Amino acid sequence: MYSSMSAEAGWKGEEEEWTPVTRLGVLVQKGEIKSIEEVLRSKYPLREHQIVDVLLPDLSEEVLDINLVQRMTDSGRRVKFRVCVIVGNREGYLGIGLGKDALVRNGITKAVRAAKLGLAYIERGCGSWECDCNEKHSLPFKVMGKSGGVEITLKPAPKGLGLAAGDTPKRLLEFAGVDDVWAKTKGKTRTTFNLALATYDALRRTALVKTKLS
Repeated sequence: MYSSMSAEAGWKGEEEEWTPVTRLGVLVQKGEIKSIEEVLRSKYPLREHQIVDVLLPDLSEEVLDINLVQRMTDSGRRVKFRVCVIVGNREGYLGIGLGKDALVRNGITKAVRAAKLGLAYIERGCGSWECDCNEKHSLPFKVMGKSGGVEITLKPAPKGLGLAAGDTPKRLLEFAGVDDVWAKTKGKTRTTFNLALATYDALRRTALVKTKLS
């Protein structure tokens, strides 16, 4: 219904002074936790999007998809906009969020906040036997992701190949800082949100596998 657009241009609401309501937020504000790496490794859940704003101020945002959804109630038909947004710093951090509201602007705001709360670290590397340059331009190994009826497989590619993927997976890979990859999808790939979520699921597994092996 809508093409991709920047979520930064005109969609950000008025920023209010942040007063932490969680233990993690207090630690960040006091300076006891100084990096997003410490946040993701901490025992405290990430429940305040302002934490990400403080520790990753260079985070980029983009709207992937906006759809009109309807629901019948006793008072009649209710119409809302469903917005899918991705955030990333192009250096290994990526998040995806979904927001619903009667106003597009509010839907985008909700989606951006959800994406920040779902921020994950993406492990990059050079797992291609054709390259083996030890630089962080691709993925360290093959990963697979799934969401709904969509499945995607991401394989390491040699340096210079580029992103051999569809438009939606390509945007997530770019926001994560991946430059070269082979991608193969199957299922109902026309569903933008499921395709994006499947790609996000696959990318998250790069860090999960490393954690298990470490």
